[in-house]
Amino acid sequence: MKFVQNTTLLFLVFFLFIQCKKESQQEAEIQSPANEIHYAKGLEIYKHNGFTIVKITSPWPNAKEQFTYILQEKNGIIPDSLKQFMAISVPIKSIVVTSTTHIPALELLGVENTLVGFPNTDYISSVKTRKLIATGKVREVGTNETLNTEVLIDMNPDVIVSFGLNNSNPTLDNLKKSGLKVMLNGDWTEQSPLGKAEWIKFFGALYGLDSKANTLFSAIEKEYKNTLALAQKATRKPTVLSGAMFQEQWYVPQGESWASLFLKDAKANYLWADSKGTGSLSLPFETILEKAQEAEYWISPGDFSSLQQMSESNPHYKQFDAFQNKKVYSYAINKGAKGGIVYFEWSPTRPDWVLKDLIKIFHPELLPNHKLFFFQKLE
Repeated sequence: MKFVQNTTLLFLVFFLFIQCKKESQQEAEIQSPANEIHYAKGLEIYKHNGFTIVKITSPWPNAKEQFTYILQEKNGIIPDSLKQFMAISVPIKSIVVTSTTHIPALELLGVENTLVGFPNTDYISSVKTRKLIATGKVREVGTNETLNTEVLIDMNPDVIVSFGLNNSNPTLDNLKKSGLKVMLNGDWTEQSPLGKAEWIKFFGALYGLDSKANTLFSAIEKEYKNTLALAQKATRKPTVLSGAMFQEQWYVPQGESWASLFLKDAKANYLWADSKGTGSLSLPFETILEKAQEAEYWISPGDFSSLQQMSESNPHYKQFDAFQNKKVYSYAINKGAKGGIVYFEWSPTRPDWVLKDLIKIFHPELLPNHKLFFFQKLE
C-alpha cells in the first residue's frame, strides 16, 4: 500500500511539473516575440509559432479601449490565456473593407480579388478595384454608419475591416452578434507619414503575406527617407498657407498633424507649424488674412479644382498673394472614374509620393524630373 501511495505521489508531482512547465512555455511563447511595428503608434503585431497577436491600441483619437485579435494559422494552437480574444483563421480568402485607405494595401499585396464588399463604391478611385466593381465582384454594403447587416450576413466574408469614431457602434455590434468577424483598423489616427504607411503590415498578417508587406513597407520607408534627405539641400523655406473657409471659419491643419508634418519634412515654413494638436484649428478670416496674406504658397484649399471656383465661393480668397500669383495647389483634381479623390485613397500608403510632390512645388530644382501626382496647380 505504501508503495502504491508513493508511486501515486510521484505521478502527481511529475504531472504538476509537466503542467507547470507547459504553462510556463506557453507564457514564454506569448511574451517572447518583439513588436514588428516601428512607426505606427496604434498597431502592434506579435508573430508566434502557429498564430499572430494583433493589437489595435488606438482605434480612435483618445480611446481608452484597446482591441486584441488572434490570427490562427492552420493547425496552430492558441494558448488558453488568449482564447478570450476573437480568433480569425488565416490566410483569409474574402474581405470587406470600409475605407478607401485600405484599398492600396490590398492591391500592393496582390489580393484585391478577395475584396467582396465596400460601402459606397463610388469613393474608390483605383483602376484595378474599379474593374472588380464593374464586373460585380465587389458589392455595395451600405454606408459606414449603417452597414447593411443582411447583405453582409449573406456574403459571410472571412473578415470585415472597419473603423470606429468612438466606442459606440451598434451596427458593428450587430454584425459581431451575427457571428461575423469584425476587426477595427486605426490607420486614420496615425499622424506620422510612415506611421500611416506601416499599416500595410496589418493586411499582410491577415493574408499570411507578412514578408511581402515588410518588403513593400521597407521600400516606401527607404524612398521617403531618401527624399527627406534630398529636402535638406533646400536653401530656403517658403511660407505656406493651407485650408479654406467653411461656415464663416477657416480651418488650418494644426502643427502636429499629418498634413503639417509633410510640410515640415518638405522644408516649408508652414505658418501654423507651432500650433499644438493633431486636428484642425478653427480661426476667423481676419486672423488668417493678417498672418498669411503674403504667404508664397497655398496648399490644399479644400476640394476646389480651379481658381475661378475658389473666387466664386469666396471673393476674399483673391486678397492672398498666393492666389494672385497662381501658386495654389490642390489634391482635388486627380480623381477616379466616379469622382473619388486619389489623394484620400493613396496618400496614406505612399507618403513618399506626397513628399516628392511638395518638394517639387517648393524646391523644383531638387526634383527637376518629378511629375506631380497628387497635387496640381489650380488654373
